[in-house]
Amino acid sequence: MQPAMKVAIVTESFLPRVNGVTNSVCRILEQLAAGGHEALVVAPRPGPDGYAGAPVALVPGVALPFYSSFVVGVPARRVTSVLRDFRPDVVHLASPLVLGTSGLAAARRLDVPAVAVFQTDIAGFARRYGLRATDPLIWWWLRRLHTGAARTLAPSTPVAAELERRGFPRVHLWGRGVDRRRFHPRHRSAALRARLAPRGEVLVGYVGRLAAEKRPALLAHLADLPGVRLVVVGDGPEERSLRRRLPDAVFTGFRTGTELSELMASLDVFVHTGADDTFCQTVQEALACGVPVVAAAAGGPLDLVRPGVNGLLYAPDDAEGLRAAVVTLAADAALRRSMGLRALESVHGRGWDTVCAELVGHYREVVHGAAPGRRAKTAA
Repeated sequence: MQPAMKVAIVTESFLPRVNGVTNSVCRILEQLAAGGHEALVVAPRPGPDGYAGAPVALVPGVALPFYSSFVVGVPARRVTSVLRDFRPDVVHLASPLVLGTSGLAAARRLDVPAVAVFQTDIAGFARRYGLRATDPLIWWWLRRLHTGAARTLAPSTPVAAELERRGFPRVHLWGRGVDRRRFHPRHRSAALRARLAPRGEVLVGYVGRLAAEKRPALLAHLADLPGVRLVVVGDGPEERSLRRRLPDAVFTGFRTGTELSELMASLDVFVHTGADDTFCQTVQEALACGVPVVAAAAGGPLDLVRPGVNGLLYAPDDAEGLRAAVVTLAADAALRRSMGLRALESVHGRGWDTVCAELVGHYREVVHGAAPGRRAKTAA
């Protein structure tokens, strides 16, 4: 049996902010604790004192100018002292951007290897908010930061290929897990479906932040489909505009826990409109619920959605392609059932316990210099 590890996680985002970075860090902490490992978190304020048995050291935070809901930590010398007291075996940099520079510097001072997890397409988000000229600078900064790590973990093969094309060294593939207890067909609710679709409509749902980077405005192209009821789960700055454009849709607001489990599993078709997702956890959660997915053929969904098997893909900027894919599934209950079964099969073995065991394997390889794991460019 291999010895337990001490892992310091320096994350650009953490509770109470709920997003992909936060959710991944929380699941990692839970699995590290379950495996007998010891963890420490460094995160921007405000935040909890601890999570899953791991203490949380808080540093000042600031919102990104083009993405106000994403608060990143300000570089601080305190990071080095906190990590020195903890004496980690490895430093995990979660979506490093600003605070990650302090985590990387601390790792160097302490002669500890760092693993950098690429998770947020900051350049893509900046473009969605009209800052196209920032692309070269953002990519230069991210490449410089990741070059200082012993290994970069990419969440999907398209992202891994993009990172290698842009000169990021030592790129390996590491996906994300899904909670099969929370996201499962057993949560499908006849009572909820009766409330959402009183005339037996096909339920087509979107789950995610209602903000420019997710492109929810594309949902307007589904507004007049006969026999379809659109369900929008989430909140954000685009909500008021979407309500005007989708007067017949059901807007649930932000949901989590049992409510989210039932909503997701009760859908007939899941639609994802984003084109900048490095993984897209909501797509994987829909698949785990046995719901066929319609998603843009870009980024993470390319690894998750197999066209004609567990869902359909459309060209990222093809609104008519999105509409046609939804029409195809809405009109064919037998096809939805078949794809739903294959959707379940497609997430087999992707529980967080398995995925985090892979992560610990990456930790051990950079710490002990073992034979390198699967390189991203050779991953299927």
